[in-house]
Formats: sequence, structure tokens, C-alpha cells
Amino acid sequence: MYYYKFKDKFLLSLEEYNLPVASEDECVKNDILYFLRKMPLGKSRRSFVVTSPSELFLEDEDIEILNQPQNSYVLPQKLEDKINLRQLVFVNTNYNNWQEILTFNQNYKKINIIGLGDVGGTLLTGLRLLGKNIIESIGIYDKNIDKINRWFYEANQILEPFSTDKYPEIIKINEEDIFDCDILIFCVSSNVPGLDEKGDVRMLQFEGNSKIIKEVAKNARKKNFKGIFAVVSDPVDLLCKVAFLESNKDENGNLDYKGLNPEQIIGFGLGVMNARASFYSNFIKGAETYVKEGRVFGPHGKDIVVANSILNYDDEISIELTERVKNANIDVRMTGFKPFIAPALSSGTLSIISLIKGDWFYGSTFIGGTYFGCKMRTNNGFIEIERNPLNERLLMRIKESYRKLGEII
Repeated sequence: MYYYKFKDKFLLSLEEYNLPVASEDECVKNDILYFLRKMPLGKSRRSFVVTSPSELFLEDEDIEILNQPQNSYVLPQKLEDKINLRQLVFVNTNYNNWQEILTFNQNYKKINIIGLGDVGGTLLTGLRLLGKNIIESIGIYDKNIDKINRWFYEANQILEPFSTDKYPEIIKINEEDIFDCDILIFCVSSNVPGLDEKGDVRMLQFEGNSKIIKEVAKNARKKNFKGIFAVVSDPVDLLCKVAFLESNKDENGNLDYKGLNPEQIIGFGLGVMNARASFYSNFIKGAETYVKEGRVFGPHGKDIVVANSILNYDDEISIELTERVKNANIDVRMTGFKPFIAPALSSGTLSIISLIKGDWFYGSTFIGGTYFGCKMRTNNGFIEIERNPLNERLLMRIKESYRKLGEII
């Protein structure tokens, strides 16, 4: 193992780098260490929190990173301790801006929302209520100036009587100011399918919404945006991939990976799938374990994977629960209304608040070139993915979902 000190940070690697050398003792005394390794561009993350010694020896990245294998690697105990304390950050030095990671400063005080339709407005309401003493301001933008004015007045008037809490200030912003924030929330939708639409209504929005997010992503590159690019619009996972690819193209349309970093983009669609699984588990015998032991994986769509338990997985119960969750939006549409309240609050507001606080939430993150939903959190601003020893049948279902999602784009 090689140890280095660079920009007042301590680094280590299995490979030699042309950097100032440090001692092992110097390194392990620091709270955060950085592990340097080269991984394929566009097929692996730029950075992540190391959760297992095996991750230091990765040659490439795929969906197997959700599975926690038995550890067969022996590291110095002090380094093992750093991993257990989640104080080791993997840095992929194939990205030309990898050194920025060493001076990364987490700050989630300023949030901007673009798109103030049903989802955007409901999400804003939730953030105003739950962002007390956490969020300083929420900028709002929409092509329709009347929507901006409406929500400026409405949201700023949400207030608990006699409260001493500091509510986030709602601010009207212009299009050129949307990247002046720590988290940009994309809630734009070109067209919401009507109640008479058949099939996967999320996919029906892909063409229109992808055109919009392409332009936003390109502008994020021009503005050198460094915050979180949060995607809430459908289809969440695919739009994340579009944003990543488009922001990383040069003027000739060639990929140069100088735009948004893979882990900078997070999809917020899986939170409501977890909430739906919790709800429907009450109506399926044997699914009661879901609330404490269950998980959801994959896209906010038809290839969702629900596990009744990661401790005592039951395939039959899990598949039945998956079907209920997959069709939950149809249940709402059958009442004569479009489903947007639970998605806006469970996938949007509550998950974003969890991200800010460093708590676990469900989100879609970059795994081997595909944005895939799983349980995750931010640790000192870096993403940590939950890993568990997964049942073989469950892992097969996750791999199939991952394959299908990756084939779309």
C-alpha cells in the first residue's frame, strides 16, 4: 500500500502515484482518507464511501456491488477500522477532475425547484413544512410566471403560529439563476398522461421530458454546476442517464466526461415504491415483515423489485407484493385522479430531507453505467450504498431488472 499527502489530505493506493509521500501512521490519524484507483470512465462512479475491503480491489463496477460477499481480503487493522467507520472514500482517478473531491465541501442549504406542476408544488409544500431549521431558501422556477407567483405567495404563508422555527424562504428565480443552489430539483413534465392512457404511463413521458432535461443538463455543464442534480420527473432512472450523458458531451457531441459527475445525479422515484410496498404488505399474508426487513430495488416503473425481507426472503410473497406495488398507480387512477401526492412527498420531500440529514433513503444512483434504485445515504457528502448478503433468487431478480434498464439507454 502506498500513502500520500496532497492538498492537506491523506491518500492511499495499491498503485504508485506521482504525489508527495506520507507514512501509514500519518494517514490513519485523519478522520477521512481517500483511496485512489483507476476505474473505467462512464462505467463507474467518480467517488463513493467504501463499505468493504473488497471494494478496494474492484476491476469494474456492476450490480453485484449491492451484494455483500464474504470478505476474503486482509487489510491492516487500522484501515479496516476506517472502513467500518465509513471514513474511507474511493476516488476514481480516471476522471480528470478527481482532485476536486479532496476539497469537496458538503452544503445543502440552498435548494431550487424547476417545474411547479402538481408534483413540484406538492414537493415544495413538503419542503417548506419539513425543511424548518435545515433549509435556508427554496428558489422556484417555471415557464409559467403565474405558477411562480402563486407558489411564492402560497408557500411563504405556510407557518405554524407562534413558532420560533426558521422556515425556508421561498424565492422567485429566473431561468439563468436555477443553478445557483446546492440541490437542483427537476420536476418538469412536458405532458402528464391522461386517465385514459394505457400501459406504463411513466414511459409515455420519456420522449418529451428527455428533451427538456437534455437542455438543462447541458446548461449545468456550462454553469459548472457542483451541487446535487435531483431528478423527480418520470421516468426517473432514464432521465438521470440522459442528464449524465448530455452534460458530458463536448460541442461536437462526443463524450468527454467533463460535465456532471455520475454520483452528482440522483433519481428520486423509489421512495414512493417503498411506501406502497409498506401499504400493500398489510393485505398480503406473510408480507408483514416488509416494514422492518423489506427492500425495494430498481426503477420507478414496471421492473421494480420488491423483497418481503432481506433476512428471510420469500420469493412467492415478494413477487405478489411486487405486482401490487407495480400497479399501485393504476389503483389511484381508477378513482378518477392522477397519482402525484404520495410520489411528491415520499419520493421527493421526505427522501430529499433524508439526503440533507445524512439519513438512509431510497434513490437511483449510478451503478456501472446505469442509474438504479436502492437504499443509500450521504456520508460527509459522499454516497454510501447499502450492501447485504442477498438471497440468490432475489439477486437474480435484481440483475434482470438492472439488465432491462441498462438496455433502454
